[in-house]
Amino acid sequence: MDMGSANGFYSNEFNLDTKWLIDPKQLFVGPKIGEGAHAKVYEGKYKNQNVAIKVVHRGETPEEIAKREGRFAREVAMLSRVQHKNLVKFIGACKEPVMVIVTELLLGGTLRKYLINMRPGRVEMHVAVGFALDIARAMECLHAHGIIHRDLKPENLILTADHKTVKLADFGLAREESLTEMMTAETGTYRWMAPELYSTVTLRHGEKKHYNHKVDAYSFAIVLWELIHNKLPFEGMSNLQAAYAAAFKNVRPSAENLPEDLAMIVTSCWQEDPNARPNFSQIIQMLLHHLTTISPPTHPVIPARVFSSENSVLPPESPGTSSLMPVRGDSAETTNTEMEDRPRGLLFCFKQCYY
Repeated sequence: MDMGSANGFYSNEFNLDTKWLIDPKQLFVGPKIGEGAHAKVYEGKYKNQNVAIKVVHRGETPEEIAKREGRFAREVAMLSRVQHKNLVKFIGACKEPVMVIVTELLLGGTLRKYLINMRPGRVEMHVAVGFALDIARAMECLHAHGIIHRDLKPENLILTADHKTVKLADFGLAREESLTEMMTAETGTYRWMAPELYSTVTLRHGEKKHYNHKVDAYSFAIVLWELIHNKLPFEGMSNLQAAYAAAFKNVRPSAENLPEDLAMIVTSCWQEDPNARPNFSQIIQMLLHHLTTISPPTHPVIPARVFSSENSVLPPESPGTSSLMPVRGDSAETTNTEMEDRPRGLLFCFKQCYY
């Protein structure tokens, strides 16, 4: 790889410090652990560190290539400057020979998988609220940096191997918020998408309109409802039917069986008027208040870390954020030590495949 050209690419388009450049010759790629419409994610190693390697498809047509390179550029630019304990840690990126993002490897699986495996049971209330706090703190950090995630849903929330912490991942649709610039409508996943991402007139795909960071508060309400009930929101509807009902008929999942505090949180977050929704600092305070009603801070059932505020904006020396989603069939309790013990033959040099 011509590191000089890579440095030029990053300095001109990303303003990314060269310390975040990944040398693909030091990447070893293992089994595929996730796949989306625009990327594949592999387990692997970088400088003897267990990592997740996201390989972004470049596309076929010039228009597709330009769009995906732009999305990749935005994602890397945001990952390199935002870090938080509830954001998946960013390690580095490279553009050639293919577009690659490298992050920490989390082995607890997605929140979606965790919930499905628990059905028909439910998550214990203090655990559900603890997870919600992890998510809200990650979102508070993003919004403090002027970043809207736009695709908050259980598939983009990853658990640590001990299933005690949730981290937000996949910034493929995230973007910097603008007060004046129009942003792409119908961005995200229909069932969790805020109603203002639609119009009373059906929007053409890619059409622009005004909205702000409060779209993430709406998505958070749907995720919180799902965490508590362990049911798919808008059950019985297709994704499009759910989106239409929410956007044009103001339909929401029922909050009748929720404790009063939690009912207030979800109903305020999914209000039709974005300006009436709370911000994530307010959401965190409401969640903490609810925790004290079900168990005081000194109660051993709830770890002290849940009550402590750890959301100070940290310096760029310790990066954070990204995308990965282990979905393989083996146990979520697989540890880094176990990965070390796997046969070396499972890994292949990145250079062998992409040069």
